[in-house]
Amino acid sequence: MKALVLKEYNKLQYEDVAEPRIGEEDVLLDVKACGICGSDVHGVDGSTGRRVPPVIMGHEAAGVIAEAGRRVRDWKPGDRVTFDSTVWCGECWHCRRGEVNLCERRKVLGVSCDEYCCNGAFAQYVAVPSRILYRLPEGLDFSRAAMVEPVSIAVHAVRLARPEIRETAVVIGAGMIGLLALMVLKASGCASVVAADTDKSKLERARECGADLALDPADPGFHDAVLSMSNGRGADMAFEAVGVSAAVQSTVQSVRRGGRVVLVGNFSPKIELPLQAVVTRQISLLGSCASQGEYPACLGLIASGALALDKLLSAEAPLSEGAAWFDRLYRREPGLMKVILKP
Repeated sequence: MKALVLKEYNKLQYEDVAEPRIGEEDVLLDVKACGICGSDVHGVDGSTGRRVPPVIMGHEAAGVIAEAGRRVRDWKPGDRVTFDSTVWCGECWHCRRGEVNLCERRKVLGVSCDEYCCNGAFAQYVAVPSRILYRLPEGLDFSRAAMVEPVSIAVHAVRLARPEIRETAVVIGAGMIGLLALMVLKASGCASVVAADTDKSKLERARECGADLALDPADPGFHDAVLSMSNGRGADMAFEAVGVSAAVQSTVQSVRRGGRVVLVGNFSPKIELPLQAVVTRQISLLGSCASQGEYPACLGLIASGALALDKLLSAEAPLSEGAAWFDRLYRREPGLMKVILKP
């Protein structure tokens, strides 16, 4: 089969590779669409340590079951499916509690690190455990279905914050996850949502996606604007979708006393935290990891048209052109957001 392989850092190659073998509880998925995640782009140069070559990346995908293992009962060839990017064991203490994103033996498709190598879906076929599959709603096309993974990350983060009707929110970072969180917050009934980013083109896209205000967090008037839209108190909740110290500090500064901060960004291993502000203002600080069973709800949101995903979908291209699209994303070509590759 053909696959897009990270042969070495900064070198992606479209080439013939062996078709993956499936276990008794796995399925072989004929991949119809796979999205390029920001973590894949960051992984190309080795900066994250999570994409050690050689590896086939790709964890945002949808397709058709081509073959099912001997012990697979609920799925058959021809079924249209997507899958959780997290490969959870189903047996550990966390999995038994439904906390599959915290699985003690957690792996991520398309990731290669010191602990494991798990080839992903930038290929004609990918082997997937049947326990992480989800059926696609009738009529939902593969490209939109492949976007369910980032949607689930946003939905999980928003669920952790427990928004109430008419509350206010700030989203720091208007990349893919930040914009999806913005859409989910608006759909949840938030009265006002502020999007913040240092990139003017991303702020414009945030306005198109429904942001009530779209501002540069480095602007001297940013904090006053947040206070103005929240009756002088600060936002009820804020989401950090970047993963760097400056963004975390802006997020903490944005919320009211007793507010909630959800950390989603995961770019830097360590950041500086304004500890006294968190403690003396009794701010709840929550980390958000992947998703936790939200796929069915997210697929329903996508199929219903409740989320304007077309505003985030920049291009659909053949997998054979994948290296060029990775390069464009790596160079941060203006206007590019989500790119879907099709084997």
